Amino acid sequence: MKGAARRVTLEVVGWTLLVVGIAALVLPGPGLILMFAGVAVLSQQYEWAERRLEPLKYRALKGAAESVETWPRIVASTLVALVVGACGVLWISDPPPPSWWTLADSWWLPGGLATGITQVASMFIALGLIVWSYRRFHGKPEAVEALEGDIDEADKASPLTSG
Repeated sequence: MKGAARRVTLEVVGWTLLVVGIAALVLPGPGLILMFAGVAVLSQQYEWAERRLEPLKYRALKGAAESVETWPRIVASTLVALVVGACGVLWISDPPPPSWWTLADSWWLPGGLATGITQVASMFIALGLIVWSYRRFHGKPEAVEALEGDIDEADKASPLTSG
């Protein structure tokens, strides 16, 4: 019975991280990192996930390294995270619709408190990942070169080319 509970827990956590990661590719959030985390959990149960783990890891870490290559990228990423957090605070405070709002009041800040909490949490996660990426990769060409060495391996095992 203990094994079944563990399997169900891994399934739920893995698939949730993977789906949220896919959503975060187009919404504010660390999409590739969440996808990598989801596939890492699922790789404990599925061979297909294990085959896709290294290419996703490479792409997620490469994206993290590129995001802190230059100061304009760091500043832009930080500002976007702060704007998302500020929007979350606005959602949480739930102000009344302004006088210029022409749509129905129900369309003003849809999602309510849950949306605001999610946005604030996204801000903290994004800022934490920016700090982590900066500490791991900024001004450290050897860390980026270590990723570059994995390019051929990652391309050979790419989710797009392997079955």
